[in-house]
Amino acid sequence: MTKMETHVLKDDHVISRVIRGGWQLAGGHGAVDRDTAIDDMVAFADAGITTFDCADIYTGVEELIGAFRERYRDLRGEDALSRICVHTKLVPDLDRLIGLDRAHVEELVDRSLSRLRCERLDLVQFHWWDYNAPGWLDVALWLKELREAGKIRNIGVTNFDSDHVAAMLAAGVPLVSAQVQYSLLDTRPAKRLAGIAHDNGMSFLCYGTVAGGFLSEKWLGQAEPVADLENRSLVKYKLIIEDFGGWDLFQALLAALKQVADKHGTDIASVASRCVLDRDQVGAVIVGARNRAHLPSNLGLCEIALDADDRAQIAEVLASARELDGDVYTLERDRHGRHGRIMKYNLNDEKAA
Repeated sequence: MTKMETHVLKDDHVISRVIRGGWQLAGGHGAVDRDTAIDDMVAFADAGITTFDCADIYTGVEELIGAFRERYRDLRGEDALSRICVHTKLVPDLDRLIGLDRAHVEELVDRSLSRLRCERLDLVQFHWWDYNAPGWLDVALWLKELREAGKIRNIGVTNFDSDHVAAMLAAGVPLVSAQVQYSLLDTRPAKRLAGIAHDNGMSFLCYGTVAGGFLSEKWLGQAEPVADLENRSLVKYKLIIEDFGGWDLFQALLAALKQVADKHGTDIASVASRCVLDRDQVGAVIVGARNRAHLPSNLGLCEIALDADDRAQIAEVLASARELDGDVYTLERDRHGRHGRIMKYNLNDEKAA
């Protein structure tokens, strides 16, 4: 059986280098059967993918993972449960940013603790929608206090740019990770943030490595889609493809990845994810599996060893690509721009309604 690679995030905080993402269990990708979802998580954990990613804004997912934790303890015991890491996020709604206070932040943390059925959150990844709202550093410092109080094991950020990460570090916030969109199509984290991460012992936890499924055999040789795409994730990554260099260049990249994948007996998505895993400061990639169907290929990421010829073949295509504008998440923060207009900003309130 394939042995899953691991990564030391901080001290005794050891994660699998493939993380099971939870956003596809939030209902936006189809109906979710609770018992089947929990059984799938057990299968992932038994196979060595012991780290799970979720968020307070992923409807129902923290509760699902909490039920999985309880089931896993009953099935495998406390020692096995101790190897499970759950990374969640703290994402205050856009409309709550002005005037956000410490009590509300602690309330969000306590809610995640209750949903996940644990006494301490392994990793809280902080996201802030609008830098013009001035409280982001206060929230980061409050999370530091909650860590010191024992409610949080480690603190990370999600989609913060280089300047704001540097400011938090300078203020004494002990950040261990940054969850970032990172792929062969989108290399914005390599511009500045990778250097800051290197200097401060931070790791990247990467989503979007297969661009919502675009980096796969399904799209190889296909005409550029003109009709509405089936979900918001595909709309989002189609915009990235356009900024990257357009459909023809994207098809050339898929063709190169297919040749490399055939050589290694794997698939395009796995090669694309392995390329990201091999980048500087990358601790893990997050795979958005709705069920265990892709578990063998997820495990197979650890068997792929790309050589110089493989990298050269891929680099030849990427040499014609355009670098995406701005720092990490800059495009998405413009709520009036192409990328920002498709985002949803008040998901905690949505769930409460």
